[in-house]
Amino acid sequence: MRIGFVPIDNRPVCYTLPKLIAEIDSDIELFMPERSYLGDLVKYADTEAILAWLETLKEMDAFVISLDTLAYGGLISSRRSPDTYEEILNRIERLKNILKGKKVYAFSSIMRISNNNINQEEKPYWDKWGKKIFEYSWNFHKNNSAVSDVPAEILEDYLQTRKRNFEINKVYLEWQKEGIFDTLIFSKDDCAEFGLNVQEANALKSLGAAIKTGADEIPLSLLARAIAGCVMIKPIFLEEEQKYLISNYEDIPIEECVKNQIELAGCEVGEGIELYVNNFVERQGEIVMKVPTEAFGGKWQKPLKPYAVADVRFANGSDNAFVNALFESGIDDKFLGYSAWNTSANTLGSLIFALKLTVLAKQKGTFNEKAFNRLMLTRFLDDWAYQANVRQQLTAPDISLLTQKMTKYEQFLLAKFPENCTIDYKFPWNRLFEVEVEFI
Repeated sequence: MRIGFVPIDNRPVCYTLPKLIAEIDSDIELFMPERSYLGDLVKYADTEAILAWLETLKEMDAFVISLDTLAYGGLISSRRSPDTYEEILNRIERLKNILKGKKVYAFSSIMRISNNNINQEEKPYWDKWGKKIFEYSWNFHKNNSAVSDVPAEILEDYLQTRKRNFEINKVYLEWQKEGIFDTLIFSKDDCAEFGLNVQEANALKSLGAAIKTGADEIPLSLLARAIAGCVMIKPIFLEEEQKYLISNYEDIPIEECVKNQIELAGCEVGEGIELYVNNFVERQGEIVMKVPTEAFGGKWQKPLKPYAVADVRFANGSDNAFVNALFESGIDDKFLGYSAWNTSANTLGSLIFALKLTVLAKQKGTFNEKAFNRLMLTRFLDDWAYQANVRQQLTAPDISLLTQKMTKYEQFLLAKFPENCTIDYKFPWNRLFEVEVEFI
């Protein structure tokens, strides 16, 4: 199967992770633009180069498109881009002509509202007015009016950017009516109970839109959906009585999140592959933010049926207690995957994509064990070794110190998932939030 894929940006979870997962099935050919064409934390994507690349693709079975990349230059750029509605519309009309008559799975974001004064991924004024804008957004949605001491020109700029993006999303809904998309998803992340983003999501839903909580994992879920075949998945919550709780950065119970991610991937909930969810008690923890939660304290016995693990007890990092129990019980050929990447939706979407490919490839005889081992090495080195442990020992991006600290984890994991290679690391966005694992 040949798939043309446009990622959100050049982060490893957006660019290299899809390739790692696709390689599990030797029947899948994933075509992606040059990484240098894509945006990063400060650079906008080269939309002209990506559109020209798309025009060269022939005989694709499907396209999976992150619409923000073509419209604004990326997910982060969608919050910063100074382009006018008319400029963006002209750009995406070219995309529409490329996609006509093709099988297309696409997603666009509903612009988030972060409740902080950090402008790393926002416009410059967010470092002073972010929380105030969030408060204005909350109150306006909740009470249908709001007053704010945010300077008028800043608030006007922010609201104009929101309105522009909202109007572009309505254009995509018109395209859907014309049959351009096989599947169109609108994502909302960093959700609160009230806000202009929630209000926009409700408005789009009333127009027939499909809304999903999450963001970065949605292209992976759509890749899974584009691949023919259905896998039955049975969720098993390690904290069964707590599955009604809501994860950090999300607005739906973890049980509903799991169900939604399974269905978006083109799979079904039912008797089949066991998906163990290491969910949280009372509240989801967050290691980096020093938000504690009760670690896994139960008994873990190696399942008798094929299984995978979504480790969501903490946001952005593994539960050390659970990982220790997992490895103590032993990894065998019934183990089909693990993830603890960032939000619950991120973890689940990426895991289910890999799980679906692994199951189908084993059925067809096209399973690539080397690719699977590399994927598991990446997930455990990133989610467990780095995010849950080594990251806490760093104060700034330092490759030398990182490499030194990761060595013992590499040696341990290479004994579990044998691979003849040298492992290298990068901080692709020169910050501690993400690390890139490379196989040399």
